[in-house]
Amino acid sequence: MDNKWSDARAEQFVAKYALKGVNSDLALRVYSSQLLGQEPKLVIHGGGNTSVKTTIEVLNSPIEVLCVKGSGWDLGNIEPEGLPAVKIAPLKDLLHLSNLSDEKMVNTQRVNLLDASAPNPSVETLLHAFLPHKFIDHTHSNAILALCNQPNGENLCREVFGNQIVYVPYIMPGFALAKKSKTCFDQSVKDNYEQPIGMVLLKHGLVSFGDSAKQAYERMIYLVNLAEKKIDVLKTHHLKQTKIKEQVPSPSEITPILRGLLAKVMSTNSSNPRRVVLEHRNNAMIEKYVNGTHLESYSQKGTVTPDHVIRIKQKPLILTCPAADKLPDWEAESNSRIKNYVENYKQYFIRNNLLLDNSKKQLDPCPTVILIPGLGLFAAGNSSNSAKVAADLGEVNAQVISDAEEIGTFECISEKDIFEIEHWSLEQAKLSKSREKPLQRQVVVITGGAGSIGAATAKAFADEGAEVVILDKSISNALKISKSINCTAIKCDVTEEKSIKSALSETCELFGGVDILVSNAGVASEGEIGNVSSKFLRESFEINFWSHQSVCQSVLKIMLKQKTGGCLLFNTSKQAINPGRNFGPYGLPKAATLFLMKQYALDHGKDGIRSNAVNADRIRSGILTDEFISSRASARGLDKKKYMSSNLLQQEVLSSDVAAAFVYLAKATKTSAATLTVDGGNIEASLR
Repeated sequence: MDNKWSDARAEQFVAKYALKGVNSDLALRVYSSQLLGQEPKLVIHGGGNTSVKTTIEVLNSPIEVLCVKGSGWDLGNIEPEGLPAVKIAPLKDLLHLSNLSDEKMVNTQRVNLLDASAPNPSVETLLHAFLPHKFIDHTHSNAILALCNQPNGENLCREVFGNQIVYVPYIMPGFALAKKSKTCFDQSVKDNYEQPIGMVLLKHGLVSFGDSAKQAYERMIYLVNLAEKKIDVLKTHHLKQTKIKEQVPSPSEITPILRGLLAKVMSTNSSNPRRVVLEHRNNAMIEKYVNGTHLESYSQKGTVTPDHVIRIKQKPLILTCPAADKLPDWEAESNSRIKNYVENYKQYFIRNNLLLDNSKKQLDPCPTVILIPGLGLFAAGNSSNSAKVAADLGEVNAQVISDAEEIGTFECISEKDIFEIEHWSLEQAKLSKSREKPLQRQVVVITGGAGSIGAATAKAFADEGAEVVILDKSISNALKISKSINCTAIKCDVTEEKSIKSALSETCELFGGVDILVSNAGVASEGEIGNVSSKFLRESFEINFWSHQSVCQSVLKIMLKQKTGGCLLFNTSKQAINPGRNFGPYGLPKAATLFLMKQYALDHGKDGIRSNAVNADRIRSGILTDEFISSRASARGLDKKKYMSSNLLQQEVLSSDVAAAFVYLAKATKTSAATLTVDGGNIEASLR
């Protein structure tokens, strides 16, 4: 592992934060914390913690404080406010206690914060407080975990580090671990007559100490490098591999099936299934791991560091490798395996909850990480972001367990210990603060996403928590929009079936499937119907009717694989009901699209798939340009301003109004075959 410390960069941090009234100790603490947090082999997704003991002036009086990582902050992008200052003297006074509950520990830390609005200090704050060093770094180094997660882990670590570090047996984080760490440190100093440079928390992680931020950081890198070199020496074999004989389908063929199976087991209401978003990963390391002959053994032993269990559970789900020509059989077998996983989790909960006087509440029993030989690792979450986090942690576990198995045998903490961490109230409180939005867990595809209506619709669905994919043949414009609202853009020409298939395949690989389609792409085609050429009219039908049918057919196949219903939404325009003069080439295919919507509602209501339309009129967009507005206004004998607001409400209708209608219909779970008019009031275009 490279030492990335830069004296010049460190000085820049000191200068930068001095302008904000931050002292050099804290500035350097921020710098070295970021160095640690940006190395995924050390910490990932909020893991690890750091601290510095320093002096802060409060009302012209110096106060000795511990600035320690706060809850909710990630070391990779931490700022001074992510290292709340706690008065250190009251914390040190706790050392004389024989025990201290988690709740009292948190309260003591909180009441001693200098800033009452600061985040809660780390649950390992007392470990930092009890040790005498100025700078303390704590990581979950992959290399350290591969060594200490062995039946003889302590002996292996002693071979590597000797008396340079302290060895602490596994204890659940909190007061007990902090006190034990101090006892072990004091004993090490007494026995070895020297100051150790770090500490191994067996089956947990690595701690390094220093008088300066640089020294603590460099000691961390030094110790990790020693561990990595030892692993290279100890590796005498590779994971035995099982040869994949089947013709394996692509991930995009599998994900809708898997997503549907997971939703089925998670749902109590079939009309409103509780979906998940999927993340797929595969690379040489993952492939070696999931194709291992003994995957059923080593992958089921537990997580490589205790706090991972909070996000990815004790064990992943293992499914068999699917054969491309036998997917129905694979689906049936996978359904059975998922049910067994859920039942086993419930038994695991009951078994261990009895040991804690039935004081815990069961968590979601569904799998978070799924391993499939031949295909890789899949992770499930309530959002794309949570699925990515689970996948990252799944990858770390695959890497560490592979290394551990190749140098010996991976061994996790006991089931009881891992259960306590998984159901630890302090950690669960962090995850329980978030509240799901109405359309969270759902994947929305919007065609013509780079246009005015498409962009507004994308933003509206993103605001409701959905994972949004905008399709457009103008990928540069689509990418600009996707960046502005944090969604996904994929190039797609909806008049070409190959392009549609490719875009939807990518969507399935990115998120697992599709739940809502907004079929929005279109082109305004003008002309007197008796004079337009057959070619011109056919081209209009190609984009304004046939593209809707092609996209819907492809999305329907995905929805039927998922078996969780779905929602098809069409932008049909008021021209479908109330044709305008010289606008037949646009209105005719739109009228056909309106009836297409009804046909989907009629034929696929039995599959739980709703189909509705928005009937919009006179929306400024890529279709209604200034030139086009002038043309249509002239056809009606109006000026442009009156043309745009010539409705019963005498108000111009905006793209955001159309977007709101699409969102409304997406959430209207008992509405199908309906057309919602968004035109400010147009009696001629109104429906029942």
